[in-house]
Amino acid sequence: MRTGSEPATARSALRARFWLSLWGMVWAVFGTAVFALVGRPGWAIACGVLWVVITIDMAVIVRHIRQGPHYQPGRDVPPYQPPQRRP
Repeated sequence: MRTGSEPATARSALRARFWLSLWGMVWAVFGTAVFALVGRPGWAIACGVLWVVITIDMAVIVRHIRQGPHYQPGRDVPPYQPPQRRP
């Protein structure tokens, strides 16, 4: 159901974000290791920084998933009501 307030009340597919972040982490770890082994420290550092960012993102995602239906609604949780406009 569209209410017209989607940008303000949008919900995220947290489980999809988690699995995509996990996939990205696998590649970041792989890239860090491979670039370090072949002697490309700049690329290894870039992949390492990406690895840190992905780890922080995954921590936030897991925190939101564990907070319950407010952040990870199921089919039984109705959509948020649009904000009331003041006259």
